[in-house]
Amino acid sequence: MRNSTNPALLAILSGGLIAGTIDIGSACVINWLSPVVILHAIASGLLGKQSFYDGLPSAFFGLLLQWAMSLIIAAIYVSATRWLPDLRHRWIPWGISYGVVVYFVMEYVVVPLSAAWPERHFDKPIDYPKESENLLAMILFGLIVAFFCRHFLGDSRTSTPTA
Repeated sequence: MRNSTNPALLAILSGGLIAGTIDIGSACVINWLSPVVILHAIASGLLGKQSFYDGLPSAFFGLLLQWAMSLIIAAIYVSATRWLPDLRHRWIPWGISYGVVVYFVMEYVVVPLSAAWPERHFDKPIDYPKESENLLAMILFGLIVAFFCRHFLGDSRTSTPTA
């Protein structure tokens, strides 16, 4: 019997869920907050300040939102390898680059357009150490997604998966 598992789907699920989960841990370390508070903050993107008063259901909603966003981010990268196969061959520099792009999109498009609380005020001074840590976390995110893409879809030069 032939294995009918879709390698692109495996790359998206593995990369997205692992990177998304590690990203929650990174946010905990960077901000010195518990995972529940981080998950409430994620849920506040849709629920606003109220998410911090809704207990564990709101935290669970934040986890689902985190994983959904992570899967979408991973799916975009995996899909891009169809047109840009070098993304799999040179996965380390492209994973780093993708992480930087994800950082800027999240920081300057997604979060400002959300109902996240507390609101980001662009007139306040930038906390460069914290922003650097957040950028490094997104670079790690991009590397994880790129790694699983390469692992399940293989090198673009050989088209042979390494799994």
